[in-house]
Formats: sequence, structure tokens, C-alpha cells
Amino acid sequence: MREHLDIGIAGEQYACTHLEERGYIILEKNWRYGRDEVDIIASMDETIVFVEVKTRTSTYAGEPYMAVGPKKQRFMARAADAFMKLLPTEQECRFDVIGIVMSQKNKSLEHVQDAFYPRI
Repeated sequence: MREHLDIGIAGEQYACTHLEERGYIILEKNWRYGRDEVDIIASMDETIVFVEVKTRTSTYAGEPYMAVGPKKQRFMARAADAFMKLLPTEQECRFDVIGIVMSQKNKSLEHVQDAFYPRI
């Protein structure tokens, strides 16, 4: 179980580095609202970006970013709604997914912007 958590933590750090290198400002990591969580909340060009990170050791079960289903989307939307209510201004927001494959030999990252449009 610990290895699974370590891979997830390493993937989230890799995703943060990816975002920062592209000019995003990381606002929060692992932000929670009740039982709902958003892995990364960032800002870019007046847009708040809610990011789900999926890290795997292989693509045997499919691409990692494809693992964000309707249930997870609803959880993220509820947390995002709560976060946006804390802001003093109305900003645009979007939902991105970053899929990472980390094997012993290499790692790859796919950043899907506007990955979904959630319904609460």
C-alpha cells in the first residue's frame, strides 16, 4: 500500500513541476471540502484550474487520465464550487486532468485541458 501512495505523491509533484514550468501558479495541493478533494488548484491567466492527477506504473489498464469518471468529476465539482465561493472576485474556472505513467525506466505526462464539464 505504501508504494501506491509513494507513486501518487511523486506523480502529484511531477504534475506541479509541469504546471509551474508552463507559468501556472500553484494555489493549493490536496485541497479538501468535506470528503471531496482536488489534487491541485492552480491559476493561469485569470483562470482557476482544478487538476486531478492520475499516476500509474503502466498503461495496462488504459491511459491514466481516462480513469476520471463521472463520480470523481462530481466530487471535484463540489469542491471547486466551495473553493470558488471563497474568492473575492468571480473568475473563470476549468477542470484539467494530468495522466502520468511512471515506470522504473521512464516517465510520461499527458495534460488534458478542459477535460470535462462537470454537473453537480
